[in-house]
Amino acid sequence: MTTASRFVVMNPMRVKAYAQLVRLPNVFTAWADVGVGAFAAWALASDTPVKGSAYVWLLLASTCLYCGGMVFNDYFDYDQDYKERPHRPLPSGRIPRRQALRLGSLLLLGGLIFAGVAGAGTSGFSSLSTMIAAFLVVAILLYDGGMKATWAGPLLMGTCRFLNILLGFSPIGISWGIWPGVVVAAYVAGITWFARTEAKVSNRTTLKWATLVILLAIVSALAVPAIVRDLKPELSPSPFLPYLLVAHGFFVGIPAYHAIEQPVPSKVQAAVKRAIMGLVILDAALASAFSGTVGLTLMLLLVPALWLGRRIYST
Repeated sequence: MTTASRFVVMNPMRVKAYAQLVRLPNVFTAWADVGVGAFAAWALASDTPVKGSAYVWLLLASTCLYCGGMVFNDYFDYDQDYKERPHRPLPSGRIPRRQALRLGSLLLLGGLIFAGVAGAGTSGFSSLSTMIAAFLVVAILLYDGGMKATWAGPLLMGTCRFLNILLGFSPIGISWGIWPGVVVAAYVAGITWFARTEAKVSNRTTLKWATLVILLAIVSALAVPAIVRDLKPELSPSPFLPYLLVAHGFFVGIPAYHAIEQPVPSKVQAAVKRAIMGLVILDAALASAFSGTVGLTLMLLLVPALWLGRRIYST
């Protein structure tokens, strides 16, 4: 029996602790960000041929960067979590803090390496993806290391998602990913603002404004098909895209409404979890602006995300 298999068999609770530390259910939302670029690359294949393996490496890069960010989030929040969330892996002692520091550092380094490997052999792409990943590492550390509690926190978290979208578009040119990135950035900034005091009773006014930002971001996604068609007239967005966005608005809006009516941690956290999972739906809608209805298959990522979300917390 290998060391890895012994670890899984002998330490199932520790494995779960690591899954909680990296917010494993949310990793699929990071994949969905990269998936927008993958579907765009598929739609534009005749103009910008891309190696399929590039997106395998980009998915690995995005996974490492996201998980590393989550590890550092808990590492820097140790004192606060010790008071407000003592059940979490670090304050509960299930994972030593020093070990979390090593893990987070290795994950961010791995993200940089995988981003570089993604473009190997393609002129100009390798340096671009590595540069985006490097900016993403800086944004992650700035957010986790102290900016989270400031007014700039939601903007910086939105920037992280914006860069993750651009990472997915790096094989075909980031200009294609600017508007999708802005939409996702605004959406995530709204979620971050909504979730700032999720561990205690939240302010109703703050929740209302944050919900408005989230819903405006969803509405702004309606402009993406027109922008794409303007750049490439022969591309046809999915006719289901507007209906999906309306459904998405209700998907995140209803629990947000309940949280505003009763801003206790359980209601707010449920709304945050729903909005995070809703990223997959938003990304699928954006992907369908490039590749048509086939882009909506990106929503299949909701299946493992929701399944894991029942067993591992995601906020």
